Amino acid sequence: MAKSNFSDEFKRDAVAQITERGYPIAEVSRRLGVSQHSLYAWKKKFAFPSGRDDKDDEILRLKRELSRVTEERDILKKATAYFAKDAK
Repeated sequence: MAKSNFSDEFKRDAVAQITERGYPIAEVSRRLGVSQHSLYAWKKKFAFPSGRDDKDDEILRLKRELSRVTEERDILKKATAYFAKDAK
């Protein structure tokens, strides 16, 4: 199997999808075509060290969830507009 070389920017973006947007590693792995093992290694390398308390963790979790839900809402809005246009 050929070894793919991904840029650090690509790796950081993949890690951000996991840590900031809250997507599961399995989903990001499947979507990007990268092994879960690689994502765990990148997460260990590029994720920020945790020096937060419980309140900060909760805020971060809620921000990730809000970001994910907002992205899903935007996709649904676009789909609704697309199908409404075809119905006319």
